[in-house]
Order: sequence, then structure tokens, then C-alpha cells
Amino acid sequence: MDSSRRTEVQVSDASRLFDGRRLTLARQLVGLRKNALAAKIDKSATAVAAYENNTKRPAPATVAQLCLTLGVDPSFFLPGPHQPPANSTTPHFRSLRSTTQLARDQAFAYGIIAGDVGAALERHVEFPDSNVPRLSVDVDDETSAMPEEAARLLRKHWEIKAGPVGHLVRLAENNGIVVVFSPAQTAAVDAYSFDHGYRPTIVLNPAKEDYYRQRFDVAHEIGHLVMHVDAEPGSKVVENQAHRFAAELLLPETELRDALPSKADWRVLAALKETYGVSLQALLYRSRSLGIMSDVTYRNAVAYLSSKGWRRREPGEMPAVEQPSLYPRAVEILSSVGMNELALAKEARVTSGLFHTVTARVPVRENLFFESEIVEGKAFPGDGVIPLFGEKNYPGR
Repeated sequence: MDSSRRTEVQVSDASRLFDGRRLTLARQLVGLRKNALAAKIDKSATAVAAYENNTKRPAPATVAQLCLTLGVDPSFFLPGPHQPPANSTTPHFRSLRSTTQLARDQAFAYGIIAGDVGAALERHVEFPDSNVPRLSVDVDDETSAMPEEAARLLRKHWEIKAGPVGHLVRLAENNGIVVVFSPAQTAAVDAYSFDHGYRPTIVLNPAKEDYYRQRFDVAHEIGHLVMHVDAEPGSKVVENQAHRFAAELLLPETELRDALPSKADWRVLAALKETYGVSLQALLYRSRSLGIMSDVTYRNAVAYLSSKGWRRREPGEMPAVEQPSLYPRAVEILSSVGMNELALAKEARVTSGLFHTVTARVPVRENLFFESEIVEGKAFPGDGVIPLFGEKNYPGR
């Protein structure tokens, strides 16, 4: 059978088994609205909506055009290995006002892809069970001590010994949390988290090459997973609760109350920074929140940080950021027994570029989607790239 015939069969099968939720996913990944996609494939927005809600099935020729436009293989539109529930929780983004709906949809779609990859890998390797305790916190109560209680509960539940928390990403993964980097093409969306039915997931900003701030980000997102799975994301109270959770998780009051200085003693603060793996700013914030440092002293210390340029880059050597290992190690193990990344990507129903990005130990700049090629007068995915985040100007964004 020649290559064009094989492609026709794939497109025909995709048409018969078409899952509209996968079209929504592909559209969101490239940052297109329904009307913009409709214009590109010469269909109405109503038709695209019907494809996505599975009330109408696209013809094979339409599937081929969708593949060309969205940069995916026809198999992408078959049901994926992980099907999130219809009432999937909204990811916890730091600021909904500064993050557009398209960017949020795009980020969430990437998280779903991370779940697809994980579900495919788990057919062959065993991951740790999810072990995240849930503690409902009143998101309307700004004075409750529950965020700190939740952090203490987690330390006990995960059997974290007294003293500094070690490799926080590894600790999260050992307790069943998926941690991945988002594509290196974007820095618009900060770290975010969600639990959509596969596993609790944290997606890290690839541009934040700061060991100390990344650790606080991870602790912050763990706080959301423990306290806010059913909470509406983005509010100042919810974010402040996650911030307080992170502070108690990394800097327990019982250990730090007698160690934190009441004045801006930079030598003492620098030593605590190295010991506990947090920034000077986090230590100052913690000292003030515990009532050790006065508001005036805190403001003066922060002003000094700013004057020295330390708010952007603190003094001293910067350790390499903590790296995820759950997915990368699984890929390495499977590769050692003859299952290459391309085969695993096909099993996950994603492009090789998306698979490699999701399973990387460090942020990578990868060709995330296929570029079209013409096969006997028809357009189908090839080996190039359709950029994911911000490198292509799609109409209707």
C-alpha cells in the first residue's frame, strides 16, 4: 500500500471515529477561536461547534483539512488514552485578569495532553499512587489559620522530617503528582495546577530559571491541590491562602520563629536561604507574617532589595532548577526495552514534538506540531512545525 493510500485510510478512520473533544483540544492548543478555525477550513462556526460537541461528524476531506490547519496527525482525533470528565476543574492561574481566555484554554489543553502522555506511559510502567490529602478551606475567610494547618497536615501525611524540605519536585512526584514544564515558547502563563481526573498536575513556567522561586511556585501549587480543587481560581484570597500554605510548608513556624531575625540581618537571611532553599524575599515575608519583623522594617528591607537589584536576581550562585523525573525516567526505561519516543507518542495520540516537550527534564524549544505537506494533491501532516505559543499570528485570536 502506498503512502497516500495509508493516509487516506487514516483520515477515513478518523472521520468514522472522530471525537469532537479532541478537536477542541487541538484548536485550543494552537490558540484559535471557533470562528477563526471555521474560516481556515471554509466551514461555518456552527459546523465547527457541531464537530466539537459530537452532533455532527466531519467528512474525511474535512478531517484532512483540520489536520493541515492544526498540524496534527489524523489519529489525534481518535479518543485519547485519557478522557477528562466533562466537569473538569479549571486550572489555578495566578491572575485571571492578566491571562487571556485563549491563553488559559491553551494552557489547560497542554495539561490535558500531559495527562494523555501519562496515561499512555502507565500502560507500560507503574507510577506512584496519588497521595494528596484534601482539606477544604473556606475561600471567603481571609483570617482562617487553615492554610497553615493544611501545610502541617501535608508534612505529616508525607512524613516530611523536621528541617528543610529536600527536592520538592521529586517529593511531589513520589506522591503521585505530575510535574511538567510548559513549552519554552511561552512565558505568558505562570506556574499553574489542576486535577482533571487523571492525576493532580503542576505545570511549571519554563522561563523562570530561578531555583528558589520555582520551589516556592511548586509549594504554592501543591497548596492549591490540597485546598482548592473545587474552588473558583484566581481570587486574591485563594492565591493568598496558597502563598501562606507554601510559606508554612517550606518554612515551618515552629522551626523558623527563633531563627528569623527581627532586623534585616542579610548574613543570617543568606544562611537561611541556603539552608531552606527559599529566596530572601520569601524569608522577609515570612518574618513579617509571623510578627517577628515590623511592617516598617520589612518595607525598608524590600526597598533595599530593590535598590540593589536583588528583587530580580538575588546575590550568590544560583542552583539549577529542580527537574521532573517521573515522565522522563519512564521514557528512558521504555526506550531501553525497545519502545522509542515516536511509538509512545503515537500511542498517546500526540505529535512527537508535544510528547518530547511534556516528557523533558528541562524546558525545550521543540517543533510541537507538524507542518503540512502535499500528497497527490491533498494536504496532510508532515515533518515541519506550526508554532504553539505566539509565533504564528492566527486571525481571530
